[in-house]
Amino acid sequence: MKDIILTDKAPAPIGAYSQGCALGDLIFTSGQLPVDMLTGKLIFDDMAAAVRASLMNVIAVVEAGGGDRGTILKTTVFLKDLEQFGIVNRVYAEVFPDRAPARSAVQVARLPKDVGIEIEAIAGKK
Repeated sequence: MKDIILTDKAPAPIGAYSQGCALGDLIFTSGQLPVDMLTGKLIFDDMAAAVRASLMNVIAVVEAGGGDRGTILKTTVFLKDLEQFGIVNRVYAEVFPDRAPARSAVQVARLPKDVGIEIEAIAGKK
């Protein structure tokens, strides 16, 4: 039976989905938007801040599921504009300075709330 992950340290779901689910030793996060959890506001005008916020929200869900930054195995980055990939890569390297998870990045036509980025992850438990 899967466990549903819910934390107030990441944005609440805006639809019929969970922030994350765990089954066995694996954690799967839903896509995390660039919400600054201190203000509750979406970040639109600063891609570096948006990437960091999305990653911090992913990490918060992973931690709530029993993992941590180091147990993240794979992320998928959805970008409105692939020209922003350099910024994504720079911030990703800051958040994961060594032993970075596997990653895919794709450009999409549109994201929820018209944000520029959404990130999801698969992680293991500690």
